Amino acid sequence: MRISKSTLALCVVAGVSAVDVAAEEKPNIIWIMAEDMGQDLACYGMKGVKTPVLDKMASEGILFTNACCSNPISSPSRSAMMTGVHQNIINAHNHRSNRDIPLSRDVQPITYHLRDAGYTCLLGNDDVMNKGTKTDCNFKHTAVGEWNGVDKFGLFDKRANFTKSHQPFFNQIQLVVTHRGDWWRSVSEKSAHRVDTCDIELPPYMEDHPQIRKEWASYLDQVEYMDNEVGLILQQLEDTGVIDNTIVVFIADNGRCNIKGKGYLYEPGIKIPMIVWGKGIKPAVVDDIVSTLDISATILDLAGASMPSYLSGKPIIKDGEPKVEQGSFYAARDTWDEIVDCMRSIKNKEYSYIRNYVTDEGWDRHQHYLDFNRPALHVMRMLKEEGRLSQEASIFLASTKPKEELYDLKSDPHEMNNLADDPNYAAIKEQMSTEMDRWQAKYKDMGLLDLNSRKVDFTEKDDLRIWLQQNNPEAWENIKRGEMVESYKKWKSQSSIPKIKNTKTK
Repeated sequence: MRISKSTLALCVVAGVSAVDVAAEEKPNIIWIMAEDMGQDLACYGMKGVKTPVLDKMASEGILFTNACCSNPISSPSRSAMMTGVHQNIINAHNHRSNRDIPLSRDVQPITYHLRDAGYTCLLGNDDVMNKGTKTDCNFKHTAVGEWNGVDKFGLFDKRANFTKSHQPFFNQIQLVVTHRGDWWRSVSEKSAHRVDTCDIELPPYMEDHPQIRKEWASYLDQVEYMDNEVGLILQQLEDTGVIDNTIVVFIADNGRCNIKGKGYLYEPGIKIPMIVWGKGIKPAVVDDIVSTLDISATILDLAGASMPSYLSGKPIIKDGEPKVEQGSFYAARDTWDEIVDCMRSIKNKEYSYIRNYVTDEGWDRHQHYLDFNRPALHVMRMLKEEGRLSQEASIFLASTKPKEELYDLKSDPHEMNNLADDPNYAAIKEQMSTEMDRWQAKYKDMGLLDLNSRKVDFTEKDDLRIWLQQNNPEAWENIKRGEMVESYKKWKSQSSIPKIKNTKTK
């Protein structure tokens, strides 16, 4: 820990430890990251859900209504947040890839700089599901240990609940419950006040079907469970006596796991919740575009840590108040498990421009992961076969993608009407397309460089669907009818099918 000579002299006069004074001057920072969750809290206007803890934090802190992640899939997004650098710049863009390749020597994780600023970096919390210790980054790393980027690759000092002795501390806590999992049915069934399917409102790109309503309500049950977990963390801060010296950041790694959400560059995929609350934070609502890359830079700034010149984002809080420059944001989607794809977007407050590099395939590629984790998709496929799928919902099941998409987010928040070929919007499309070209010219987008050389090893022996059809056809038929999976992990264990891993990219 670095302590100035003037601070040291004052401490000597006062007869107190310089380390204690420095610790008190720096705020503790809790970084709570929900998995696979959109802006699906009551404070964002989501119908049918009750989230009193996060609603209170939003009213007392800074609520960001236009927060985005840089990739709509977990590991690329987490890689960007952990380094503060866009995943397509650091070769971390393909999901679950490059786990044995170190970062470039001139890039370090933000915890490296936080440690240098005197912080104890903690991972997880015993009071949340699975203890909240997930890291999931696409570069060589271990969860705990030292870091030098050469032969030591530890991101955090320890897995532990925070205590006073850890101050100042940075604690990353993952909340897995909102991620698709075998627990969804049991969480809903055990809820004392399950979300009523009559109280929810489905977006127009999803068919209004009883099974889809049931799935949506179950997702909101997980959101309510997650809100309670945040409450448990805040109670620990109170009980430990450090709540008055702590800033809490709440975000998600990517959007919700449903149609047009996780895996896609539409609003449900890249628009996430972001709330900053705690010591010195003044209430505010921010409608300007901010990103998870900005929150990485903000954490370093709040901690008084060094601010590397390579950071992709900028601090968005100054003296407890939002300080945001109006602008736009570049997001990307690349290979996800066995599906090779390439999408790019530029988004501002008014418009979203998307460029698709793989146009001979649609959005529904019958992906292994989605077939087990998108019940609504099976229902919509069935309705399409029967000729009963609405025109709005059928867009997602198209067999091809357009080269370009442009949406007016003010008049068309669900991005249903593609304006890319509308002559009235030609100037706007040209402006946003040029902005995308500038970004790609300024930075080396690794996903564009490796697109034609990516290889994914996925054959029938890796396909749990085939195993299930052969060994438990009744379960597979239930999935096809849109039932929520409750035995996914058990089936994978029985079948001995490995996780899908993307090949490394150079």
